[in-house]
Amino acid sequence: MLDKVLIANRGEIALRILRACKELGIQTVAVHSKIDAELKHVKLADQAVCIGPNPSPQSYLNVPAIISAMEVTGAQAVHPGYGFLAENADFAEQVEDSGFTFIGPKAETIRTMGDKVAAIKAMKIAGVPTVPGSDGPLSEDPDELRATAKRIGYPVIVKAAAGGGGRGMRVVENEESLVNSVTITKTEAAAAFGDGTVYMEKFLQNPRHVEVQVLSDGQGNAIHLGDRDCSLQRRHQKVIEEAPAPGIPEEARQAVFASCVEACIQMNYRGAGTFEFLYEDGNYYFIEMNTRVQVEHPVSEMITGVDIIKEQLTIAGGRPLSIKQEDIVFRGHSFECRINAEDPKTFLPQPGKIVAYHAPGGNGVRVDSHIYNGYSVPPNYDSMIGKVITYGRDRNSALSRMRNALDEMMIDGIKTNIDLHADLVRDEEFKKGGVNIHYLEKKLGL
Repeated sequence: MLDKVLIANRGEIALRILRACKELGIQTVAVHSKIDAELKHVKLADQAVCIGPNPSPQSYLNVPAIISAMEVTGAQAVHPGYGFLAENADFAEQVEDSGFTFIGPKAETIRTMGDKVAAIKAMKIAGVPTVPGSDGPLSEDPDELRATAKRIGYPVIVKAAAGGGGRGMRVVENEESLVNSVTITKTEAAAAFGDGTVYMEKFLQNPRHVEVQVLSDGQGNAIHLGDRDCSLQRRHQKVIEEAPAPGIPEEARQAVFASCVEACIQMNYRGAGTFEFLYEDGNYYFIEMNTRVQVEHPVSEMITGVDIIKEQLTIAGGRPLSIKQEDIVFRGHSFECRINAEDPKTFLPQPGKIVAYHAPGGNGVRVDSHIYNGYSVPPNYDSMIGKVITYGRDRNSALSRMRNALDEMMIDGIKTNIDLHADLVRDEEFKKGGVNIHYLEKKLGL
């Protein structure tokens, strides 16, 4: 077991990691920027180190400063959380080369999954269903481009191999705009990601976003923790998530679970990961794998009773998975609402001081948040300030508890999206389950 872990993140996920470490008797080191000295996990950690000024490149993305903090504090391992350096293969490699443990997959795995073309190839080998596409980088030859698009069938989508988060992609409706769209996407990809490689896939018209949570120990053991539906999105950013995904035939669900577990074993995957799919008309289509813990991991924990962060920590310490697939019992339903410090109409970030805060409670209600009365939300980072998670014996029960929880929640001093969530969980179509990824934007008129 690890003795001391450095938490290379901030906010609610840093506090979540600290709590898991404390349960396991692991000492913690919190690194922080100057403006984050008053964060809750910084105050609770065994040691705290300021690693730089407020801008992320000078602090939370400052690899030499983080590794130096590990050296001076005697930390054995680093947990990257999500965002920042969590899926940075170079960081993982430098950590390991410096004699420390990276709590996550090996650098080569992160690189493979970070390259969308390479990831799709790996998934095909493992039998994971993929979207019909170019099966590799696109050529410069206009005739080859047209032939590829014709084989796939319009509309198609051109994507940056190094892209993510909804960036580096362009939908092409017809042959006339194909070559120009590919050229523009390559140029944008090179500017944004330093890699102009692009590929092509079939563009699905009204899919849902369904993902599968996995745990694998890199010792030949892998399990799944079921699926999540993350279809309620705005500009490719998830807003509400739930587990399990409603309305999916059990046979199709079990088949994709088995393929994800097999892929983990074939890749010798280590740690927590998420296979993300588009789901349409009974079919799954792989889009990417996130080689880290997800923001929405609590809903999977709620329906399985498995602590995903603790499993990450024990796996990184060299132990095999503590649970087998047959040990997992799926019970009930869970929702998560991401609470952001933002204008609910313009969605612009709203930093500032919280003058009053009341968290919801009651049976089946969980709040993962680092905020408190008097806390000042800085303007330097992501606007998410917490997550409200509810659990119930079925979907209606969990949704009812979410409505109550949002009505109870109070954050004064800054604008938040609580009212938007309160409206969404009362939306008639969402209450039925199974809305597609375009539903929220259409509802909001975006």
